[in-house]
Amino acid sequence: MDLIEGAYDLHVHSAPDVLPRKMDDLEMAARIVAAKMGGYASKSHYFCTAERATLVKKLYPQCNLIGTVTLNNAVGGINPNAVEMAGRAGAKLVWLPTADSANERAAVFSGNNEKKLPYWAQIVIQMKEEGVRSNPISVLENGKLVQPMYDVLDILARKGMILATSHISKEECFAVVKAAHERGVKNIVITHVDFPTTYYTIDEQKELARYGAFMEHCYTTWATNKIDFSETLQQIRELGPDRVIISTDLGQPTAPYPDEGLRIFAQRLVDNGFSETDIRKMCVNNPAALLGL
Repeated sequence: MDLIEGAYDLHVHSAPDVLPRKMDDLEMAARIVAAKMGGYASKSHYFCTAERATLVKKLYPQCNLIGTVTLNNAVGGINPNAVEMAGRAGAKLVWLPTADSANERAAVFSGNNEKKLPYWAQIVIQMKEEGVRSNPISVLENGKLVQPMYDVLDILARKGMILATSHISKEECFAVVKAAHERGVKNIVITHVDFPTTYYTIDEQKELARYGAFMEHCYTTWATNKIDFSETLQQIRELGPDRVIISTDLGQPTAPYPDEGLRIFAQRLVDNGFSETDIRKMCVNNPAALLGL
């Protein structure tokens, strides 16, 4: 059996999008079917993808395309109404702010002109040049969660949706995850835990796991030399496959297709001592459990 047969990649950047992408949802769905994967989550920094998912699944019923929404300024930030409507449209996964996260903005626009900017930064720069206001978003105010964040968590708990922490700060993340656990959110993903701006130590990951969260590791983080693969390996070994999902974060025009990236990631883990059962737990069973399948 192929390592990724039945797998779900819960972190794919597909077109249509404001940014150029390697493939659109129709091409990606065809690749999912060809690879005998279960499906993928279509992520946009700016738009809800639930409606796209509904249409694509009519054409490719063997591909379970997961609709999502990311709580950046384009949907009103930490906006309970946007989450409610996304859920009603069939979205299963909600990301907290990415490009508009106060934590991510501070790290990216730190004044270091030699640092390579992320793919989405061009949009932030263009909007600023054109006088379009796009303020950084934090889920904390005076050290406490803002009320709309609690409202969002209540919707996620009621609808059984997945909360993904995205690019928020550690302080924000721990506050959100603890509150999510208290308010009955069952499905939590700590987004690319080995990424430079969202890096969590093993002890921090273990603490978050005690609240039922899964740690996400993405192909692009080590493949683009943001971290050495040995560090990714160590973190996965320390946490164990029961609390880890592997995704790709792919869709960039010059990178591999997501199904290719996931297969490469899975094979590298096998080459470094993980069993096929471990791999399937991290890319098939755990994502399916998060999706309620």
